[in-house]
Amino acid sequence: MTKPPKSKPLLQDADRPVRSRPRKPRNPAQPNLPLDLIPARIEPCLALLKAKPPKGDDWVFEIKWDGYRMAVHIEPTGVRILTRGGHDWTHRFPAIEQAAKQLPVATAILDGEAVVLDQQGRSDFGLLQQSLGGRGGKKSSSDAIFMAFDLLYFDGHDLRNSELSMRRHLLEDLVLAEGQGDIRLSEEVDADGDTLLRIACEHGLEGIIAKRLDAPYSSGRLGDWVKVKCIQSDSFVIVGYERSTAARAGIGRLLLAARKGKKLVYVGGVGTGFNERNAYELREKLDGLITSTPAAAVDRKGAIFVKPKLIAEIEYRAWTDDGKLRHASYKGLREEQDNADVFRLN
Repeated sequence: MTKPPKSKPLLQDADRPVRSRPRKPRNPAQPNLPLDLIPARIEPCLALLKAKPPKGDDWVFEIKWDGYRMAVHIEPTGVRILTRGGHDWTHRFPAIEQAAKQLPVATAILDGEAVVLDQQGRSDFGLLQQSLGGRGGKKSSSDAIFMAFDLLYFDGHDLRNSELSMRRHLLEDLVLAEGQGDIRLSEEVDADGDTLLRIACEHGLEGIIAKRLDAPYSSGRLGDWVKVKCIQSDSFVIVGYERSTAARAGIGRLLLAARKGKKLVYVGGVGTGFNERNAYELREKLDGLITSTPAAAVDRKGAIFVKPKLIAEIEYRAWTDDGKLRHASYKGLREEQDNADVFRLN
């Protein structure tokens, strides 16, 4: 996979192109702040899923990227790239590491997403996984780029208590808009949420993110960031599979479960989205986890149960009345180090 040399203009109407929000100049009268120690790790701020975008001038909007959440630490001793779960993946993204070393800053922590773009400039989780050698793979990715959307620490100053608007101004000075390197700016789009969501869905994107302009950076899922999806995509535990003589690698259907309290609840299966390569890799992993004890109550004749160790990313359109996934499609396995949230039922 070759990186597109230049991102294509994804979000535009025929006669009204959607453009990045103009960058405001920095205030030279801003007082000097005392130096803060750089944190070894920061728990990420997570977006709360909503059905519709929020309204009001205190919200700004970005495209939702489909990849691995990462924090790029630029420190006196070098660069570290940490997963959402705090694992060091610097060696997995050598191009992003080199790009971070070239940024004009002594110390910084950038929040963002490692992605691989398709030929239309859309992030593709499957391509990212392939570039890393699949789940549990040891490959480094030369195709992945880092879409930076927040700046948490900058030249000796901890910015987490600052408003998003201030953090973004500093980030836009550090990572220029329309850059085409291995670290790029996830731009704020100057459009209302409903319009941006419509355009994003028309272009086959995953959805949008809304962020409150006056909010500090808060770890966890508190509602200052909101995500709205075009197509539902969530993580589910694989609790078994059904064999098929006609399907690739003999996997006819994966059996999936969500969390409800401390239990796993069966939510249906998925039998599409596999290619020849990931199907055989998946079958090998499943066969190493076969057990006689189901992790969730599954009434499927001939089902082969596995230990609930693998988490799959699944696209789906809706839920049936009896709590099963509709029109589900397999996207890939989540890495354990990514610390992905398994879907929780109310």
